Amino acid sequence: MLSVKIDEKHLIAILEPHGALSEADFKTAAAVVDPYIEQYGKLNGIIIHTQSFPGWDSFTAMFSHLNFVKDHHQKVTHVALVTDSIIGEFAEQIASHFIAAEIKVFSYDELEQAKQWIDEDGCA
Repeated sequence: MLSVKIDEKHLIAILEPHGALSEADFKTAAAVVDPYIEQYGKLNGIIIHTQSFPGWDSFTAMFSHLNFVKDHHQKVTHVALVTDSIIGEFAEQIASHFIAAEIKVFSYDELEQAKQWIDEDGCA
C-alpha cells in the first residue's frame, strides 16, 4: 500500500509505502497528485518517506513506478528521499541522470528537514 498525502500549503506530495508496491499504488498516487499539477502547473516537491525500500509486488508494478516517474518528473522541482535504506543514496545518483527534479537524501527521521529543504530552495 502507498499512502499519498498532499501538503496543500507548500504543494508537496508525501508518499509513504507500506509493504511491496503494486500497480494500483501508482494509479492511486497519480489520481491524488495529478489534480494539483493540473491546477498549479507543478508540485514543489515529492517526499518519499520510508524506513527501507519495500520493493514491488510484480514486474508490472515496477513498470508502473517507472511510468509514474516518466509522467511526472518534469512537473516536480524537488524529490526528497527520506529513508535509512542504502537504496536512497543509490537512487539519488542514478535518478539524477534521468529526471529533471533536484534530488536529495535525508535520513528517515528528517522528514521536517526535507520539507524545509523544499521550502528554502525557493519553491514555497
